Amino acid sequence: MIIVVTDGYALNPGDLSWSGISKFGELQYYDRSSSEEVPDRCAAADIIITNKTPISAETIASAKHLKMITVAATGFNIVDVQAATKRRIPVCNVPAYGTDSVAQHTIALMLELTNHVGLHEQAVRKGEWQSAQDWCLAKTPIIELAQKTIGIVGLGRIGKKVAGVAMALGMNVIFNDPGKRMKGTKAKKLDELFRESDFVSLHCPLKAGNEGFVNAGMIALMKPTAFLINTSRGQLIHEADLAEALKSNRIAGAALDVLSKEPPPEYHPLIGLSNCIITPHNAWISFEARQRIMNTTVENIQKFLNGKPQHVVNAGF
Repeated sequence: MIIVVTDGYALNPGDLSWSGISKFGELQYYDRSSSEEVPDRCAAADIIITNKTPISAETIASAKHLKMITVAATGFNIVDVQAATKRRIPVCNVPAYGTDSVAQHTIALMLELTNHVGLHEQAVRKGEWQSAQDWCLAKTPIIELAQKTIGIVGLGRIGKKVAGVAMALGMNVIFNDPGKRMKGTKAKKLDELFRESDFVSLHCPLKAGNEGFVNAGMIALMKPTAFLINTSRGQLIHEADLAEALKSNRIAGAALDVLSKEPPPEYHPLIGLSNCIITPHNAWISFEARQRIMNTTVENIQKFLNGKPQHVVNAGF
């Protein structure tokens, strides 16, 4: 059995082991694969493991022995699932691996927006505290989170985790996710959530109908003192509209771990704005979260070989 890893470096830059997967067969590993390289590299594969490398209908058609595709992530939009389904090839993913890590990163971004720890630490390094006239130094206003309102768009595993931490900090939690509920929180219509929130945090999947839904019109509903946080998918935000809102101080700021194109182009409209914090899509990247991905990928293959595949995303499979 030939197992092809198309892009393993982001998952395992060297601190994890592929031994759990190599026990199933011959492991053909690549740090990264371009779209041009994928069909040839996967042509002899029985199993394809991909993280962010697209697996197209062409690749699926050319891989004559292909029996399974497993995505070493939760999002599976990179795979042509319809083409795989036509060949009765299960596509499996790894749900829930990053709940704690992404929630932690979300809170870290919120705290950076309100406490500016990095900015003040740098001020000390530069000698600004040492030369200050007073015993304390504040380069920006510090905002207390207690009694502020966070609006969570998408009350899945990560959204609920963020809600729980926010409540522990004394925040009021509202959310938008039809059919969901959580003790201590209040459901709101989307426009109400954007109007009432001091912080809007996105935790919804990218799907048909919500690409770019955070646009100029939606941002216009927000308080001028409000902040936008996105650790979900960059395509949820109309980035030019957000850049304009930040430049004009229509809202107080934003903190993003994801952008619509990654890596971003050199002159991205949001990069470099003083009121926009951007981290390089690394909310998911803790050792613990990546270990869970590896462990679940091994389980996905084992379950498939046992005739009982798990985490299958093909509709009606």
